[in-house]
Amino acid sequence: MQAVEVQITAWDKNYYFTPNDINLAPGDYVVVETEVALEVGKVMNLVEIEEDPELRPILRKANSLDFEKIPDFRARKKAMEFCRDMIKKRELPMKLVDIHFSLDGSRITFAFIADGRVDFRDLIKDLTGHFNTTIRLHQIGIRDEAKIKGDCGHCGQVLCCKKFLKDFSSISSTMAEEQQIAHRGSDRISGICGRLMCCLRFEQEEYEKLAQKLPPIGQKVNVDGKKGVVVGHHVLKQSVDVEFPDENGNGNSGTITEVDLNRNKDK
Repeated sequence: MQAVEVQITAWDKNYYFTPNDINLAPGDYVVVETEVALEVGKVMNLVEIEEDPELRPILRKANSLDFEKIPDFRARKKAMEFCRDMIKKRELPMKLVDIHFSLDGSRITFAFIADGRVDFRDLIKDLTGHFNTTIRLHQIGIRDEAKIKGDCGHCGQVLCCKKFLKDFSSISSTMAEEQQIAHRGSDRISGICGRLMCCLRFEQEEYEKLAQKLPPIGQKVNVDGKKGVVVGHHVLKQSVDVEFPDENGNGNSGTITEVDLNRNKDK
């Protein structure tokens, strides 16, 4: 069956609905009913999935009247300021990042980041009493904050998390080592969020494929009739460092030469 992937907020999971015989395309805005509220969401994709009777239908395409019901920038800013004041008053170790109003006004969600768990029960009481509606506090990761606000990466392009990444995969320092950029220092291989750059993840597979084409460290090779040992890799360049023994035979370290494998097939 065909399903519609809908994004309600940039920092929460996407939801799936049936199209309900409505002609939809990615980028359309639709009105949907989740388990907790009536929402306006953006169509991200149309996908084929197994039959799922629990999927709710798309109610309709969103119109101008729907968008008029959603609080504007000033109202959002005012609500954010009040929440920040209460956070400061309660001396809570959390940073408010974003706010979301449901279409029917029955629910307000505040997104925040924090180093650990936060006891915000008193904050919930403050917000519920002030807004007189259901309040939800949703903790997100620091990379989610970058995705919401957006910026330019080291490459000069829009952040990948803002532009096209849907899910955040695990990224390790081992990837930086295998891609031979760990020596640049954490500042140069980290994004504006302070975490390792997401591009390390989706470039990793190609680096692994290229690395498999290189002879392993320690392997003896023959280059232009001279025998040597592989002591280093240059994965992207598809070349290796080869150490040749000292020609004088006095026990000193030999010379190390970078060998282009595309030009030197005889090993």
